[in-house]
Amino acid sequence: MEIIGKGFIARNLAAVEDRHPNATVLAAGVSSTWTSSDAEFDRETALVNEVSRTCRAEGRLMVFLSSASHALYGTGDVPMAEDAELRPTSPYGIQRLRLEDIVTGSGAPYLVLRVSHATGRWQRPHQLLPAFVQQVRDGNVRLYKGAHRDLVDVADLVRAVDGLLEQGVENEVVNVASGTPLPVESVVHGIEKRLGLFARHEILDVPFSLTRVSVDKLCALLPELRPVADSDYLDRMLDRYVPYY
Repeated sequence: MEIIGKGFIARNLAAVEDRHPNATVLAAGVSSTWTSSDAEFDRETALVNEVSRTCRAEGRLMVFLSSASHALYGTGDVPMAEDAELRPTSPYGIQRLRLEDIVTGSGAPYLVLRVSHATGRWQRPHQLLPAFVQQVRDGNVRLYKGAHRDLVDVADLVRAVDGLLEQGVENEVVNVASGTPLPVESVVHGIEKRLGLFARHEILDVPFSLTRVSVDKLCALLPELRPVADSDYLDRMLDRYVPYY
């Protein structure tokens, strides 16, 4: 496959880049849900337009990595399926929806993957796991009251991309997530346990934030990914990646 991007997801996808020669995976662009820069969004939009046009002209399948976060789906405890009404809550979420519309309306065959909070090797320092590891080491962790995050191992994201392409899935939107949003405090406690350190927790009082997405479609297409969201999933990720960071 052709992989466009140099970030941590692109680097992990390199493990299967010798497969699916007719697919182009766009794993580049804005990575922070806090971004609101028009200049960054404009560059990203131009890239998506360019890749979409190329894929259409060459008959290539375009795989676009979107978001299954609060920014796109909003808050709620009801699992959000791919055909749910979208209510973006931020400029980042509005941008994701705009880019999805470009991809699905481009005339190129496509696969839109709405990815939750991918976690793994080569993440940037501002992303959740490396940021929390550093904060615990520094002795002070800043937490948003009531915040939850659906963490998915980037290795499972790679398995999903590989499996969906192997199955020939196209012109679909698929959530790639664990389906189980976790309180961020549980992530921090797991990091502290593995580092043998206990940091001061600064709790910021903000609006409650929980997004639960449905993974029924993903598991129907790839039944082997169904065990992803078992009770030990977080522990396995932390065992794997906390020593790395």
